[in-house]
Amino acid sequence: MKKILYLVRHCEAEGNLNRIFHGNYDSDITENGRRQLEQLALRFAGARIDALYSSPLRRAKKTAEAVGRGKDLEIKICPGLIEINGGSLENRPWKDFPLLSESEAYNWVYKPAEVRMPEGETMRDLYDRIWDALAGIMNTETDSDIVAAVSHGCAIRAFLCRALGWGIERLGDVEWCDNTAVSKLLFDGESFSVVYMNDSSHLDSSLSTLKKQNWFRDSENYFNG
Repeated sequence: MKKILYLVRHCEAEGNLNRIFHGNYDSDITENGRRQLEQLALRFAGARIDALYSSPLRRAKKTAEAVGRGKDLEIKICPGLIEINGGSLENRPWKDFPLLSESEAYNWVYKPAEVRMPEGETMRDLYDRIWDALAGIMNTETDSDIVAAVSHGCAIRAFLCRALGWGIERLGDVEWCDNTAVSKLLFDGESFSVVYMNDSSHLDSSLSTLKKQNWFRDSENYFNG
């Protein structure tokens, strides 16, 4: 029998709102993020979950609390679910990225598989790390058929790329997901298959983070949002 994984992106946080790079930086959530969590909690209110995991960062843990609301589940912290380490970009405005490294800023938009964050993590490292973390969780949870895990936008994008059966070279073909978006996958003990991905239907347009931003639609505005 295949196990089910619900992979959830954290709610809107200060970095998302203000276009500041918060990879490993532990920013708090926004008021809109709190409203997103109310809708996420309603989405999962009637859903069975046997085990619940989170990245160690505050924005992810608060999201995990909403997923598990009313279920009496321990939130297990998994460092492997953390966002890409942005190195010298951490807690700096996205507009500074081209100033820190023009070549890596170009790669981030046009060649994401080749990204090496200045003094931080490579995208290839993240691609392997997030896969190993989630496969490890699913294999560790021998008595749990349905697992939920909360992670981050770039990490989820890298994981979904591999779950789709694609090499990291196709990372740019995976769309960014909204805050609190949910992906459902099946795990057979070795690999994942996608049931659906990046679903944020529990959010109306007034709560969506992406619908209020233009950076992900237009590469010319990527670093200015």
